[in-house]
Order: sequence, then structure tokens, then C-alpha cells
Amino acid sequence: MRISDDRYCRERARMELALRFLRHEARTQTIRAWTGLSDDRIRKLYRSYMSHALRELPRHRGKSPHQIAYFTRSPRLQEETAILASVLSLLGLVPVPPAPMAPAASVPAPGRATAASAALPGLARGELLCQAFEVFRLLLPSAQISFEHAVFLAGALVRGDQLRLGGCCDCGSLLVTERFPLRAARCHRCSGASHPRC
Repeated sequence: MRISDDRYCRERARMELALRFLRHEARTQTIRAWTGLSDDRIRKLYRSYMSHALRELPRHRGKSPHQIAYFTRSPRLQEETAILASVLSLLGLVPVPPAPMAPAASVPAPGRATAASAALPGLARGELLCQAFEVFRLLLPSAQISFEHAVFLAGALVRGDQLRLGGCCDCGSLLVTERFPLRAARCHRCSGASHPRC
């Protein structure tokens, strides 16, 4: 009896997370990766629960976002990205960058990033991801970053192969930068003409 109870609770958690992803307009492939539900189950969930919602929730098709240039396209998106990354970091979804003077022994080994990225999709982390996105939208109701972009950003920051968390070279505020930036990173506020170059 206990095995079936555990299976029921796990199945219910998968369905609830899928519904939460649907409310955030996630693509079917994203929901499948994070919940393990089949495409058919996801479509049935949408028809059963979301088609009668107060507002029409669109179903996006095609590839999920996959270009890191999106996050640096404009000063506004750079600022939104930094705020979202802060929330993701505070909830433990992405690793906090090591302090600048941290000893070499405290820096994670290169193999750990791969293990962390493999562990990203899952029920518990999916609930945290939804919570992070909902907090982000409370902070910035008119944000341009979609839920799909938030999923991509979380994965990219966990992998650390293209994007990483860093700090502004002037004020130290959190920034999302390329892994190997060509110049020192500066936030939007510090990049004005009144500040000297790093």
C-alpha cells in the first residue's frame, strides 16, 4: 500500500508541476523534460484544465530559446537578466559565484558543473524554478523575459559553459556575463560617461 501511495504522490506532483508550467506558457518539450510526462499527457492536461482558463493561454511551438545573445541584447534585458539570476541564485537553483579572493581549493572542479546541469530538471527544482519566475514577475510585472528564457538562463548558469554570474567592476552588483568576456563587465548604471573605464 505504501508503494502505491508514494507512486500516487509522485504522479500528482508531476501533474501539478506540468499545470504550473502550462500557466507560464512553457513548451511541451520543456514540460516533458522537467516532469517526465509524455507529450500526449501534456496535451490532455492542457485541454482538460487550461482551455477553460479566464484568459487564453497560448501554446508556443518550435524550438525553445537557445541563444545567449538574447540576455545582452539591450540594457533593459541585461538588467532583467541580473534580477532573474539573483532570484535563481537566492533560491539555490544556480551556484553562487566564488568570492574574488577565494582559495583555489574552494572552487568547484570542472566535472561538477556537468553533474549539476544533469541534475537541473526534476520535480523539486521545477517547483523552485516556477517560484523564482513568479517572484521575478512580481518584482518586474512588465518584464520581457519569458518563462522559457528563464529555463534556458537557469540551465546555462548551472552549466557555466556560456554564461556565468559575475560582478560589476565598478560597484560589484550582480551581472550575468559571458564565460570569457572580452572586457571587464559593468552594469548599466556604471557604464555611463561619468565613470572611468575598468
